[in-house]
Amino acid sequence: MPDMSRADYGHDRWIGGQMPENRAGAEERVPKQGALPAEFTVAVIVERDDNGEFLIRELQRQRVAVRHIWPKPAQIPLQYDAIFCQLSDDLPQRIPWVPGEPSSALILVDDGKAPLNLKLIHNCAAHGLLHYPATSRMIQSVLMLGREHFQYERRLRGRIDKLDENLRTMRLVERAKALLIRLKNLSEEEAYNFLRKQAMEKRVTIGAVAAAVIDSHELLS
Repeated sequence: MPDMSRADYGHDRWIGGQMPENRAGAEERVPKQGALPAEFTVAVIVERDDNGEFLIRELQRQRVAVRHIWPKPAQIPLQYDAIFCQLSDDLPQRIPWVPGEPSSALILVDDGKAPLNLKLIHNCAAHGLLHYPATSRMIQSVLMLGREHFQYERRLRGRIDKLDENLRTMRLVERAKALLIRLKNLSEEEAYNFLRKQAMEKRVTIGAVAAAVIDSHELLS
């Protein structure tokens, strides 16, 4: 297998197969219960000692595309579904996303050479933790649980974003209603019905109509 190293991520290469094609253009497949989806990619950012070799082999057995990256890059790469990364004191500074908005499932790898630093683990905001020496069952379990944790966190973030958007829309509608009540001498119900009717006629959201009303008033004031 030819080396596919990239300067920005140190000495890294795909292991056990070619780099998968763009997942966005691939045909969707429904995975079996508990199975990983097709073309699941994993980055392994650990030293390639006996423990690292064992981790890579066990991930290959899960039929995922594995890429080994070492030395540890200045910034953790974003394009993988899951990342196994060796724990180090400076790891929080290498993680490119803010806590709560991860781009990948992050699984920390503790080599057992230093005392366990719980504060450091907390600061990494990871989705799983693997201790050396690892077993096959440990690796499989932490990968599946890490992926589930990541997906759950992403769903929560989506719901929070939707709630934030709904709250912004409600505030815009209330401001627009207040303007219509004052400028057109309408009741609260009439002002709301006016906004709703405009939204239906123009086939846009009521929030967009409310924002237009507010912007027009501010422009003319």
